[in-house]
Amino acid sequence: MSNVHSDESGQFQQDSFTPHTSRVATKWLHSSDFRHFHCPPKSPDMNIIEPIWVALQCAVQKRSPTPGTPMNLRTALQDSWCEKPPGYLQTLVDTMPCRVASLMCARVGPKRY
Repeated sequence: MSNVHSDESGQFQQDSFTPHTSRVATKWLHSSDFRHFHCPPKSPDMNIIEPIWVALQCAVQKRSPTPGTPMNLRTALQDSWCEKPPGYLQTLVDTMPCRVASLMCARVGPKRY
């Protein structure tokens, strides 16, 4: 764990996507030192990779001409990634407490009417 976070405070985010809940993945998770943060299935707002994919997809689609080969796509993705401002990832990480709070409020159970 110390090779992931120097203070050993890392968490593994589980989104219940079918491949992530396989027997092998579950066995690994329970045998690791990671703390487990379970997210409800289909919660893309809880995964900071989702806005990264969207940003890269938009940037590549705006290119003219659009990449026509796998190598051109790879180059376009790398170029688009390098164009992101230095604090881009940190900004996404910093939004996580608010995202978690919103999720917890939205998923408190059945609403009373």
